[in-house]
Amino acid sequence: MAERLITKEGRSNIVTSGLKKHFWNDLYHAWLTASWPRVFAFVGSLYLSINFFFALAYLASGGIENAQPGSFGDAFFFSVQTIATIGYGHMAPISLAAHLLVTVESFFGITGVALITGLMFAKFARPTARVLWSDVCVIALQDGVPALMFRVANARGNQVVEAQVRVGLMRDELTAEGEQLRRIHDLKLLRASSSIFALSWLVVHPINAASPLFGETEESLRGSRALLFVSLTGLDETFNQTIHARHAYEASEFAWGRRFVDIMGPLPGGATGIDYSKFHDTRPAALKKEA
Repeated sequence: MAERLITKEGRSNIVTSGLKKHFWNDLYHAWLTASWPRVFAFVGSLYLSINFFFALAYLASGGIENAQPGSFGDAFFFSVQTIATIGYGHMAPISLAAHLLVTVESFFGITGVALITGLMFAKFARPTARVLWSDVCVIALQDGVPALMFRVANARGNQVVEAQVRVGLMRDELTAEGEQLRRIHDLKLLRASSSIFALSWLVVHPINAASPLFGETEESLRGSRALLFVSLTGLDETFNQTIHARHAYEASEFAWGRRFVDIMGPLPGGATGIDYSKFHDTRPAALKKEA
């Protein structure tokens, strides 16, 4: 089975080559996009490495009062106390070389803490969306017209104002000159925006004569390696910043002749509730009007 071109989260799986790498110019971007375990592993490794090299420097220079001669442990923990400006008072520099090393390490400690604090805050304060996407797209009659539908919900529970959804279809096509291209078509939606996105949202694309999906079948979409990609943007009321989320559906994730079950209904107390345990459930539905 061929690997997905785009992951379910909307990230590209395509291997690129021929581009110049700009790692050092994109360090801040790499930091913001790295996972938290990787960030903590990097910070911890950097912290231990700096103390390791300063401990070797202290061993080479000497001049640490109350430190056992040749003890790497004493030199290492003296470095830890110095870089963190703890200063318990048991060990102290007594030679010019040791004082110079303490000066350099203290500078590293002050600037390092300031930089890491700012970077940690920038990563922690970065707004993110928690959007729940249905496992599949369904294709069935909607208001008498075949339609492609998928469901999306705000999993965070707060409100996202002025939410907008854009849907595109990517597939292999043959030009009049016989050249095969990977083309992208925008799909028109019944409702592409929502003033308040707080609950669930059924996104509907009517498959009429103007739709790129008109006349397509399950086999033809699989043959053209069709891929549906979706982007959702909106203003998070908590952060007061724009958030975005992406998702992608392959042709194998299109459920033909299916419809989502209803997840909204009355509760015993009279209130209206949503059962998200049925969010991905579907039921059989008609694809065409009965003659």
